[in-house]
Amino acid sequence: MNRDHIFDFFSRLAEANPAPRTELEYGNDYQLLVAVVLSAQSTDIGVNKATRALFREVETPAQMVALGEDGLKAHIKTIGLFNAKAKNVIALSEILVSDFDGQVPEDRDLLTTLPGVGRKTANVVMNTAFGHETFAVDTHIFRIGNRTGLAPGKTPLAVEQKLEKRVPGPFRRDAHHWLILHGRYVCKARRPECWRCVVADLCRYKPKTPAPAQKASATAAASAG
Repeated sequence: MNRDHIFDFFSRLAEANPAPRTELEYGNDYQLLVAVVLSAQSTDIGVNKATRALFREVETPAQMVALGEDGLKAHIKTIGLFNAKAKNVIALSEILVSDFDGQVPEDRDLLTTLPGVGRKTANVVMNTAFGHETFAVDTHIFRIGNRTGLAPGKTPLAVEQKLEKRVPGPFRRDAHHWLILHGRYVCKARRPECWRCVVADLCRYKPKTPAPAQKASATAAASAG
């Protein structure tokens, strides 16, 4: 994609969804951090179901430490890898209490020193909690970056670096939300719904997936012939 195409790409996504946001539910920066840590290899829907009751009880790192690992596990046992995640959440909460006065640091490098917090998680927190122009490359963004030609790369970091260079100024703040939501609901992994994609003509993916009715008609015509 050239520069004009990329501007058009994000212009259309912005017009379709002017105020994108994460689908994770949270009440403060700390709860967002916990939710993102829990969301690794899990769906936002599953995490939200587990954290609704948890976040009514726990709003701060100190309260999480008081809850303890077993107490946390009881809340998140429906989430994949809940044992390891519980251990990490308690550990990071202890560090936030002891080293950061219970506050989530507004620093990506510091965030990635916390247990269970990788670059993607740190980028989400920096963007969603603090408004930084970061690009959290999950499986959806990695797929879209390569499939569409927007930001091709062999690794998530390579895709992130391409996005850093290519996303125009007006769209940088919300770009990763638009891409995640587009990948989740339209540009799906197994069968992208190209027939209802607002950027299909800008995308290099071929062949475009036909609408279900068109596919059925084509199959029927082939059978009749």
